[in-house]
Amino acid sequence: MAIFRCNKCGHIREVGSNYLGKSVKCPKCDQITPIHDTVLFLKALIKKYIALNKEIQNLRQLSSEDSSANEIVENILFEEIDIHNTNVLTQTNSIEPIIQWFDQRKIQINVNPDAADTTGFFDEIALLIGNNFSVLNYVISQIKYVQNKNYTNVKIELAKKSPQEIQQIVSFCKELHDYSFVAKYYYQKKDKVIRITLQKAPQIKSFFNGIWMEWFTLMKLLEFFSEQKIAPACTRGLKITFTEGNSNELDLFCLTEKNTPICIECKSGEFRQDIDKYLSLRKKLKINKNQFVICVFGLSQEQAQGMTSMYDLTFVNETSLIHHLQTVI
Repeated sequence: MAIFRCNKCGHIREVGSNYLGKSVKCPKCDQITPIHDTVLFLKALIKKYIALNKEIQNLRQLSSEDSSANEIVENILFEEIDIHNTNVLTQTNSIEPIIQWFDQRKIQINVNPDAADTTGFFDEIALLIGNNFSVLNYVISQIKYVQNKNYTNVKIELAKKSPQEIQQIVSFCKELHDYSFVAKYYYQKKDKVIRITLQKAPQIKSFFNGIWMEWFTLMKLLEFFSEQKIAPACTRGLKITFTEGNSNELDLFCLTEKNTPICIECKSGEFRQDIDKYLSLRKKLKINKNQFVICVFGLSQEQAQGMTSMYDLTFVNETSLIHHLQTVI
């Protein structure tokens, strides 16, 4: 017997051996198609199948090797990379544990892919502010006030500051200019006045309006995890929506290797009106009290301890945050 297979429509049927070597019209689509010897046709088909199967096996092996490599990267993430200059935390495999954690609780999330990208300078400036908050808050408050008035020129008077504070503030403002956070910088040393011109970019305005606290907290967490050789999943500005439709935004959310959730809300100034909101949010997320942290910049240690005793939330400040995390992880 011989075999007819149309190369156009795929129609196939057996025909008599007397048709071998001939070309006939396909009864389905009228395409002229040659008649093949059945044995030769099957041999060619099997040969092609074996070649394709081998290619598939090679691809599977490569995929397996990639998966193993990803696992190794996760295990040595903070031992091998520069956490101050990486986009590793923005990659899908890094945030997948967070996606799964919320999916299991039927909570929809919207992840900002750039929220943990430290290849820019937001993290460096945020650490400068947070590590020197008692001095630099004066500058940040001035900048925030001026930009919220839609002005761009800031005058920072230093006459009442100590020589050490002046040195810190001058150095900080110069770094703001070096890293392009401000458009212009000029220090009138004789008058003890710094004049800066603000950038108008939305990202810069948001940074000075409070996003810097999220960056500071993220970097302190990453530094801590790096020292502990823990590879967490972390993100900032995570938007979540519960099944009933209520939406919230989490300043910082992390999962440790043991799947321990840590939610941190960053505040400065007046925050007390938000306590009820955070109490409700913690219950909805079903996170333990010590894992739902309100980090209030400038809050005294005594106030933090007192409020932690009063509410089913954990209050810390910028200096006690890491100490608290050591008790959680």
